[in-house]
Amino acid sequence: MASKKLLGMLNDAIAGELQVSLQYMWQHVQWKGVKHFAVKDEFEKIGIEEMKHAEAIAERLFYLGGTPTTKPEPIAVGSSLKEMLTTDKKDEEKTVKMYKEIIALATKEGDLTTAHLFTEILGDEEGHHDTFQSLLEEI
Repeated sequence: MASKKLLGMLNDAIAGELQVSLQYMWQHVQWKGVKHFAVKDEFEKIGIEEMKHAEAIAERLFYLGGTPTTKPEPIAVGSSLKEMLTTDKKDEEKTVKMYKEIIALATKEGDLTTAHLFTEILGDEEGHHDTFQSLLEEI
């Protein structure tokens, strides 16, 4: 079975995924201006992907004997497109770092399924980071 540390990290990952799924969805809804119009659908698309990540991680955590959290990390919608994208980029950087740590710990504990799950999700998160970084360069 997974260590308490790994189970806790999975719950932290769920809280982060819940946070950004709501954050990106509200950023999609609360758009204003021409520049935001051009990216609002990207917020929606990534928000839906993040919710799917939360679900997959919760299923894995529950399988390992843990109880998935229902509480997101604090949500920061932002008041301008630049503020939104800057916050989102930082959130993705934090997530990428954490998922690399989860992969390392899961591998060390011999939990190859969890390591594989997070390796797949990590690719998505790096893509999200790249998207937000690229959009910031255009503002």
